[in-house]
Amino acid sequence: MRFAFAGIDFLADAFDGFVAGGWEPVALFTRPCDDVHDTNVRVVAEAHRRRLPISLSRIVPRDLATLAEIGCDALVVAGYPWRIPTWEGTVRHALNFHPSPLPEGRGPYPLYRAIQEARETWGMSAHVLDADFDTGPVLARETFPLSPQETHETLLVRCQIATNRIARALAADLSGAFARAVPQSGGSYFPRASDADRTLDFRLPVETLMRRVRAFGPIETLARIGQGTIHVAQAHAIAATHDHEPGRLVHQYRRTLTVAAGDGFLVITRWSPVSLDAARNFGR
Repeated sequence: MRFAFAGIDFLADAFDGFVAGGWEPVALFTRPCDDVHDTNVRVVAEAHRRRLPISLSRIVPRDLATLAEIGCDALVVAGYPWRIPTWEGTVRHALNFHPSPLPEGRGPYPLYRAIQEARETWGMSAHVLDADFDTGPVLARETFPLSPQETHETLLVRCQIATNRIARALAADLSGAFARAVPQSGGSYFPRASDADRTLDFRLPVETLMRRVRAFGPIETLARIGQGTIHVAQAHAIAATHDHEPGRLVHQYRRTLTVAAGDGFLVITRWSPVSLDAARNFGR
């Protein structure tokens, strides 16, 4: 059996799972990455090693026709941002891996909401590729409990490991999985996070602030301190009573900033300036 992969390193475990299941990759469709929040280094290197054709542009109908001509049985999509044309009549199967327990958590990147909402469980799904994003019948789903201290990084790893297991299972009987696919009903949609979603409101309790910091992890939150705005990559909480105005910088040691919050202090240990004002205020 032969498959093409459309995606980036984010969920390349789907690629690995199909290869482990005995499938032969024949093409890679990926996209330009910023190499900070997303990368395609791994999938591109693997494609070069296997001498696969690589496309960095949006899939068009001619691409699907070419896959059919070379005997490609499935298009496996994972972390691919562009809508894919109607595939029926070309490849036999097309499926997408999505980091949520569908039908809950449709949308471009639902992980941060799972942590911010203190969900007790989350999951990973694979579904039939449909005309709309994340709406096709569910082929497989794996759920798992979340820790109260879950971070963006730990949740992402959970999803990646689950992706590999799901891919291996689907690779063993993809036609059967398509025959058994369950249509989605109800559910929820999480829109892309805005700057407001990422901003720390120091009037809130420190646990709420820390949950937001953990939810975004390397994507980073935003904090307005004095006249500057900073990206916050790592912080710690101190629960304490005080009479400082929330948001006030009450202590600084080298690059560690201690900021008053609603019921304590947020100790910011890794950050970078958004503006020149922030750089001037806090140094480097």
